[in-house]
Amino acid sequence: MEQCYNLERIKIFAGNSQPEMATGITQKLNMPLGKAQVGRFSDGEIAVSIGETVRGCDVFVIQSTQTPVNENLMELLIMIDAFKRASAGRINAVIPYYGYARQDRKVKARDPITAKLVANLLTSAGADRIITLDVHSHQIQGYFDIPMDNLRGGPILAQYFIERGFRNADDVILVAPDLGSVTRTREFAERLGAPIAIIDKRRPRPNVSEIMNIIGDVSNKRCIMVDDMIDTGGTIVNAAEALKAHGAKEIYAAASHAVLSGNAPDRLQESPITGVIFLDTIRLGADKIRDKLTVLSCIDLFSEAISRVHYNRPLSTIF
Repeated sequence: MEQCYNLERIKIFAGNSQPEMATGITQKLNMPLGKAQVGRFSDGEIAVSIGETVRGCDVFVIQSTQTPVNENLMELLIMIDAFKRASAGRINAVIPYYGYARQDRKVKARDPITAKLVANLLTSAGADRIITLDVHSHQIQGYFDIPMDNLRGGPILAQYFIERGFRNADDVILVAPDLGSVTRTREFAERLGAPIAIIDKRRPRPNVSEIMNIIGDVSNKRCIMVDDMIDTGGTIVNAAEALKAHGAKEIYAAASHAVLSGNAPDRLQESPITGVIFLDTIRLGADKIRDKLTVLSCIDLFSEAISRVHYNRPLSTIF
């Protein structure tokens, strides 16, 4: 079947997890949002109805696999299957937040590698390309036998601090809350022209962290902790308390994904952190919003990525 990749043949659809982002992207690209209904049958099964032709089209499906993770993932899989059976030319799954990414290896005997399982499901459903942002583990890109574009939210977060006078300031230091965040923190620090510090910790059990020591001088400094996501808030809050104990003047946290499970919003609000900056890869309900939380839009980034993918232009310049 001949594939048609021109402006008239690009179509963008949305599941139920990110309707505002999908609307913003279509407005940015000056095109309508595709007609699709994603609901439920009486027994709770997901019902998908595509309301327009997609034959030969370059289809983009926007859906974060956020809470409820399994519901949103199944919606995405069923929508992809519907487009495949409707003879779409190319199906691009745009997943601002890729769930299950932390289960990327076997930590102990008989553990599943769920990140690989999800990759298999997406491919088997019929996806031709994955577009995501700051996936938790870079090796997940190798789990796919189809192209996967991993966009970076660091430049958006860094620009927030640059506009507030943090660049090349003598009292600013970037802090990696754990060893796994060092590379991300170093890239962020280069944009701000600041040094880095590292918090060395050990995790006795899942979602529980214990601070060990701080490598670097944070005394009387404005500290910015950088991570890909904040879930329970335990790591970031414990790190903030350690920074405060070592004389930090102000403490900020910047992360792409606001997972914010349980009482994480209250924990962050009551912590020594001055402000927490997120991207809108996960839609936050009113119950999650707190004074210390700031959410930045990544609509422009995804709009540009979709445009470049559609017209077969390189994405490296926006990484």
